[in-house]
Amino acid sequence: MNWISEWALPKIKTLFGAPREVPDNLWHKCSACEQMIFHRDLERSLHVCPHCGHHMRVGARQRLDYTLDEGWQRIELPKAPADPLRFRDQRRYGERLREAQAKAGQEDAVVVAHGAIEGNRVVAAVFEFSFMGGSMGAGVGEALVTAARLAVLQDSPLIVFTASGGARMQEGAISLMQMPRTVIATRMVKEAGLPFIVVLADPTTGGVTASFAMLGDIQIAEPGAMIGFAGARVIEQTVREKLPEGFQRAEYLLEHGILDMVVKRPDMRATLARLIGLLRLPERLPEAPVAEPAGAVPLPLAAPAEPESAGPAA
Repeated sequence: MNWISEWALPKIKTLFGAPREVPDNLWHKCSACEQMIFHRDLERSLHVCPHCGHHMRVGARQRLDYTLDEGWQRIELPKAPADPLRFRDQRRYGERLREAQAKAGQEDAVVVAHGAIEGNRVVAAVFEFSFMGGSMGAGVGEALVTAARLAVLQDSPLIVFTASGGARMQEGAISLMQMPRTVIATRMVKEAGLPFIVVLADPTTGGVTASFAMLGDIQIAEPGAMIGFAGARVIEQTVREKLPEGFQRAEYLLEHGILDMVVKRPDMRATLARLIGLLRLPERLPEAPVAEPAGAVPLPLAAPAEPESAGPAA
């Protein structure tokens, strides 16, 4: 110990104050172009890279904030049976599920909300990819059926934002049963004469693609989104051919007629509002009776008919 550590350093710390802690998440690195982006710039661009236009993955609540008008409300979903098969690999499925629920702050991989898009009432179901890869189990199937019933009850279009790796392997055949179940949910919406719009985000694969995700009245995708059933490597090994450049990307699928449009995230809200306006008739307000001006003399409805001549008497 000497005078520098005992006297000088405490004086310097007192003079300049305690060191400030700098958050670790002020800058984000784009996974496509590897450019650093300030977090406020990234939020303003809706998590789209301002340098290369790469659409980064966003959470379910963020997507609802970006898409719906202020004041949207989240729907409480029925609880699905947890760990119905008592599955275990390196860890118990129940432990993995509880960990994902605590981390994401939701019961399963889908959030359902109702609100409006530029004044048009909608029901939205949004996948959370960070919840076990957005995999589809009994909870996801229950969420989509609930969203379909709510859309029919409120006479509102149903919009589903997908981001999923497919069926949840820990639920086995129960997960596969959600594929026809979600298809039936889409039929409920269509039979009620309501629009069903699907927005495919990165990635949308497996059983989600093979079921309801390809049954929308309008199929939209974000730029660069990977969309498919099996992986590209599995397909190459099966067909024994080299796949074309950009295979299973949104632009390739649009070019080959599988999608209706590819829409950038900043334009998604306005595009959905325009589509809903085209697919739904505007609500007609009851016509108010027209008041007659003061002092007006009412006109007769019709002039009295003259009696027909009977002709000369016989």
